[in-house]
Amino acid sequence: MKEHSEKELINLARKGNAGAFERLINTHYGTMYKMAFKWCGNREDAQDITQNACIKLARNLNSFRGDSAFTSWLYRLVINTAKDYMRSNNRHTSNATPLDDQTKSSDQNPDQHLYTKEVIAEIHKLPEAEKEALLLVVSEGFSHKEVAEIMQCAESTVSWRVHEARKKLNAALKDREEAQHG
Repeated sequence: MKEHSEKELINLARKGNAGAFERLINTHYGTMYKMAFKWCGNREDAQDITQNACIKLARNLNSFRGDSAFTSWLYRLVINTAKDYMRSNNRHTSNATPLDDQTKSSDQNPDQHLYTKEVIAEIHKLPEAEKEALLLVVSEGFSHKEVAEIMQCAESTVSWRVHEARKKLNAALKDREEAQHG
């Protein structure tokens, strides 16, 4: 089968080519799942969110105008799907804690693993916009400009949200440390 560029796959999928749509999904499914998991912190919810995002992708692919990167548009779709899912199921990301196999690294000692879980728990307590900006910048490696495009806001707003998120995380972790040693 001929290899198509992402743009060609998108155009073919828009025209109803199921094989092209399947290749788009296969190419981006892992990224979609990873973002969903980072948003909700729970494997089962992340799977449901990713499946819902795939359905939304099929329904909304024609709305992708191509004036931004497809992945930027896709992140927005996944994040919106995650928000909708969490609201519709009355779930709160701060309650999601089964992160053991996702956060545990072979080079982490038990203290480091516990600290990682605490940081993730605090991230999930942040306001949605701050959490979203922080995850996209720190975890996904997007620039503030790219995140502004994804979040459809000013770059300075992204910078402020990341700054606020980091400030809140540092304060919360400092409070936890003082409570443990005080």
